Amino acid sequence: MKLENIIFKKKNKVAIIELNRPKSLNALCDELIRELNIALESIEKDDSISVLILTGSEKAFAAGADISEMNDKEFIDLLKDDFIHPWERLSKFRKPVIAAVSGYALGGGCEIAMMCDIIYAADNAKFGQPEIKLGTIPAAGGTQRLARNVGKSKAMEMVLSGQVISANDAKEIGLVSNIFPVEQLQNKAIELANTIASNSLPVLIMAKEAVNRSYEVSLEEGMKNERGLFKATFSLKDRKEGMKAFLEKRKAKFENK
Repeated sequence: MKLENIIFKKKNKVAIIELNRPKSLNALCDELIRELNIALESIEKDDSISVLILTGSEKAFAAGADISEMNDKEFIDLLKDDFIHPWERLSKFRKPVIAAVSGYALGGGCEIAMMCDIIYAADNAKFGQPEIKLGTIPAAGGTQRLARNVGKSKAMEMVLSGQVISANDAKEIGLVSNIFPVEQLQNKAIELANTIASNSLPVLIMAKEAVNRSYEVSLEEGMKNERGLFKATFSLKDRKEGMKAFLEKRKAKFENK
């Protein structure tokens, strides 16, 4: 398939998807999301890929939804066709995802970044949910994931004011895990991705599920889920190899089995 709105690359066990609508600062149009979801399906089925990096340009990760596609919509249009629903595919992607964010990550761009598991930011990154200034509210998790990530007070401040924050502020409130100079961002993301990809893919999937469940259920239910997944790892050859390698003081050779 010819991809016009994203660029797909593969380096060893790492897939890289670059959002590629430079004239619109990677605004998230329907076609871009469609192409992204096709790529996600392909990557998820490819056992040779363990980690995904999602990135944009140095100027913009994604400046938001494509307002030109939304401007003329009415309530009945959204009732018949929830165009935001396809965006959620990324949040259900089973393999680890690193967002490498340079420049603007606003509105839908910030929401897409929050659907990823880890956010690495360039020192020029800007995050925000400015939908309030357009007479509407976030609709892809901006009122939900943001509050879970940074707390109610800061989420309220950002959503109600439309405030845009710097990479340093985003790290301070826990929205991003690390900041790097723009020119180092992608290499640092690849470095982390390679480290993660050196582990067993089935165990990575289970570990991701366990952490994600902590945001959705009570502590007691989360602990039950964690314990069940822990027990399940004992059915894997990779668990046996990992422990054997530790005892033999050598590097484990995982086979994703």
